[in-house]
Amino acid sequence: MNTTAIPAAAELVLPAPAKLNLMLHILGRREDGYHELQTLFQFIDVADELGFSLRADGEIHLRTPIEGVPHDSNLIVRAARLLQQRTGCKLGADIWLDKRLPMGGGIGGGSSDAATTLLGLNHLWKLGCDIDLLAELGLSLGADVPVFVRGHAAFAEGVGEKLQPVTLSEPWFLVAIPQVLVSTAEIFSDPELTRDTPPIKVRSLPEGGGHNDCQPVVEKRYPEVRNALILLNKFVSARLTGTGSCVFGSFPNQADADKVRRQLPATLPSFIAQGRNISMLHRALGELDRK
Repeated sequence: MNTTAIPAAAELVLPAPAKLNLMLHILGRREDGYHELQTLFQFIDVADELGFSLRADGEIHLRTPIEGVPHDSNLIVRAARLLQQRTGCKLGADIWLDKRLPMGGGIGGGSSDAATTLLGLNHLWKLGCDIDLLAELGLSLGADVPVFVRGHAAFAEGVGEKLQPVTLSEPWFLVAIPQVLVSTAEIFSDPELTRDTPPIKVRSLPEGGGHNDCQPVVEKRYPEVRNALILLNKFVSARLTGTGSCVFGSFPNQADADKVRRQLPATLPSFIAQGRNISMLHRALGELDRK
């Protein structure tokens, strides 16, 4: 991933951390076309980075263009304008993005960027919005945004918006990035997608998560993902995260994860990161509050 340094002009720099879906169960399809699901979110210590600077003229400028995404359609810009509209704030911002997380990887890049924008501008503009309001705004941008706004590992239900905080072990993850863009809409509309997994209670969660109902469909449609899973499964139990392309396995320590990573081919990019119950963003905001 080509990264772009945040300029020194930025007054506030915050991470937009990745997440993994340790399980993803599809319970059924709702009348509105969305799917009823259960999933288990845990954050990992790898992130995009956003920089923010105050503008007095109320304009929102994302200074880092994203190829193929029009400026006004970017979730970062939409999040900033939504926060302005909801609070009546007359201030604006220049925003820079150092894009480190793969797009379409299923690890939450765009949703996390939106959440960091909501929390970052709430801080920069001194709005004092509570976390419930910010999570509500986040939900209107995407089902995964609220978990990043709240910043705690969670068991999620509904379309992913009903969150119950959980405390999980914090292993090290090896995440491989097959070089393919998976279409979430394509996966959820596939007639072969399993949509009848029985619901479970949070107390009966299997240690380390469970299965991903979307994985068989993604494997069938995207041989790059299937091949990455076959390769990683030689060393560790591997599975898909969300409906993206990334696959992962967990390890008790960094050294074990690194040992396997060194055996992966150069054609399969990968990284190692520790699982976290409190996100990098909330740890960074906590540091700001203590200053």
